[in-house]
Order: sequence, then C-alpha cells, then structure tokens
Amino acid sequence: MNSAVCVMDASSCLGESSLFLDELECDDDDDKMKKLKIFQSDPFDYHSIVDALKGCCALFYSFEPPHDHSTYDEYIGEVEVRAAHNVLEACAQTDTIEKVVFTSSATAIIWGHHENDQNSASMLLDERHWSDINVCRKFKLWHALSKTLAEKTAWALAMDRGVNMVSVNAGLLMGPDLTIKNPYLKGAAEMYEDGVFVTVDLDFLVEAHICVYEQISTYGRYLCFNHIINQTEDAVKLANILSPLPSSPQSMESDTRIIQERISNKKLNKLMVECQPQINGKSRGMLMKVST
Repeated sequence: MNSAVCVMDASSCLGESSLFLDELECDDDDDKMKKLKIFQSDPFDYHSIVDALKGCCALFYSFEPPHDHSTYDEYIGEVEVRAAHNVLEACAQTDTIEKVVFTSSATAIIWGHHENDQNSASMLLDERHWSDINVCRKFKLWHALSKTLAEKTAWALAMDRGVNMVSVNAGLLMGPDLTIKNPYLKGAAEMYEDGVFVTVDLDFLVEAHICVYEQISTYGRYLCFNHIINQTEDAVKLANILSPLPSSPQSMESDTRIIQERISNKKLNKLMVECQPQINGKSRGMLMKVST
C-alpha cells in the first residue's frame, strides 16, 4: 500500500499524533506538509465522508463526540452508531479503499462476563469477547455501551459489504488530555478488582495502528494495551495523575495485593514482533489525508 490514506477523526488525540505524520517519508517539514491534505468532513454527512475518501487506499477511523454532545450518556450510543454506519457505507462505496482500521475500545470487551459465566473468575478475556449491552445499560456504562454498539454495527456492515476491516480495541489512553472525567473510567474500581484495567501509551497505540494497517495478514479485532493496573502502586500513580492527592490513603498503602490479570493482548503482541523491523526501517511512503 503506497497511496493516500485518510485519518478520521484527525482532531482526536490519536488522529493528530505527530507519529502518524512521521510515517510520511519526506526530506523536510515543507515536503511533509505537501503530502498532507486536510479535509473538513462530518461523520453524520455521508457525502462529506465520500469526498474525504476519494483516492484513498485506507481509512484510520476513530470517533470523538460532537461538540454539542461532548459527554457520554444514554443517547451517545445512537450518535456513534450512526457515524460508524455512515463511515463504513462510504468505504463500501469507495472502490479504492483496501482496508479500514477502526479504533474501538477495550470497554467493548470487558463488561458483563461475571453475570454470564459462573467460571468467569478464571476466564481470560481477549478479542473474542464482547461486553454485554444489557449489563452496560443496567450500570449506565455509556462509554462501553456506545463502543460496543458502534463496533458491532461496523462489523456487520463490513461483512455485509465486503469491506476489509480490522479493529483496534484500545485501553485507557495515557495522554496529556487524560482527566478524571474521561468516560472510560466509569467502573474503574470494578475493572481493577477484575484484573482488566488496562492502559495504553500514545506511541504504542499509533504503532499498533500502523502494524494492523501494513500487515496484509491482519484480521478481526486486536486488543491493544501495554500496561495493566493490578497493584496498589499503579492505582495510586494513576489517581495522582487524575487528581493529585496530598498523601495516599492508609488503606491503599496497606494493600499489597497483586490482582490476577484476566485479559490478554497476545494476538497484538505477536503482530507487533513481526512488524517491528518495518517500524524501525520506516520504509513507508504515504500521502496523508486528514479529516477533521
């Protein structure tokens, strides 16, 4: 694949990452900007998506809530589902599109397995699992519900229309914009106790996207994280990032448990090992079209 790719939503932390721009093989910044084209598109406007995709061989897609509906609530699922449907339909109608890399979330995997399986304590969660939408509704896990419904919609449409799609199900993104209001954090205590509270660094997340795009053999879903929060020290560090504390609660300091991990990213790790020589060699040459 040596043609233009489209990044949507480029206004997101992932989309605007300079690491994506680094994939452009250029002698200098001026040359890099010549290879970068910026489009305004609306995921709720099918025709603007089609315009942004013209001439592209691939799409990197991630969803950011619209400015007039910026919080995750019981209605955001309908919004994200509609956006996913429009994007996949536009890809199906664009003859040049060879692959779609769909950014989803680990929250579309981890919720509701206690309620459905008596052996859940020993279950190792991976890409084959889906969050239970009824459990998400019951406990108002709107981020998980939205990501699950949107990804399922995308997969249904991709299979029906013959679109070559892979998804990257990312853990909590540890970026400069992370705050305690991040909707991923709803149910953080339960994620911690269940051994499924995973995070991902921006650099690692971008590399994962590039790998699943470039490797011809990629398929299905890829659970993406490079750290798991399963001991008090890690939990305290994250708490201090989100809301600095003058000192750690005494109850946390006395908790020396290490929670058993119940989640696996083996599939992605294997791919990353295979892909590493290409990452280091940077043998790519892309024309980048970003849609905001």
